[in-house]
Amino acid sequence: MCGRFVSSSPPDEIARYFDAEPPAEAPLLANWNVAPTNDVYVVLVHGGVRHLDSHHWGLVPVWAKSPAMGNKMINARAEGLADKRAFKHAFRKRRCIVPVDGFYEWKKISGETAKQPYFIHRRDDEPLAFAGLWEEWRGPNRDGSQRLRSATIVTTTPNETMAPIHDRMPTILPPSVWDEWLDPANADLETLGRLLVPAPPQLLAMHPVSPAVGNVRNGGAQLADAIDLDGGSLFPDDGARP
Repeated sequence: MCGRFVSSSPPDEIARYFDAEPPAEAPLLANWNVAPTNDVYVVLVHGGVRHLDSHHWGLVPVWAKSPAMGNKMINARAEGLADKRAFKHAFRKRRCIVPVDGFYEWKKISGETAKQPYFIHRRDDEPLAFAGLWEEWRGPNRDGSQRLRSATIVTTTPNETMAPIHDRMPTILPPSVWDEWLDPANADLETLGRLLVPAPPQLLAMHPVSPAVGNVRNGGAQLADAIDLDGGSLFPDDGARP
């Protein structure tokens, strides 16, 4: 799964990287501990043009009676998207990219109850393009009395880098398939499904980080800093990261 990530790049830089129009609304604050129910950036296509918008993290299906349902919909398993009631409509027509600067995952430690968090990012520190789905909820009666745009992150099986940490990972899309994934007129679900595969293992690097990231009230760039497994910073003098 993916339950925490970093979104620290300015929106104009994100928009430029994804060749998208920047958001019209006020920018989201840089966040090194993005959690479910936060607003997050998504890249999607309107009128044939890519846009960078902000959506609620936790997909709220059009038929939901309350936005609270989105709390259980932060991730969508790639397997069976076309058949699952909560996701099949979005998979057919409302696909997006969730741009992130890195994400956190927790590893089980033998003989310990606590898990060790890791920060995972691209080796070249370029943004990651997570496959996502989005929806617009229009109220419990679908009458437009309330409106909420929301999104979920599509997960897949782990690659060799991620497998020692967790049995799932976000689906990371290479630039070569962005147009295909984002095109709302693309109804070839079989081909789209074949895009939802683990990223090449050499794409990612990771290091252990402080357990402080587990508390959503904690923030700041230091959360992504590497630590040694005794709890001290590997870079105490200047905070540099590998």
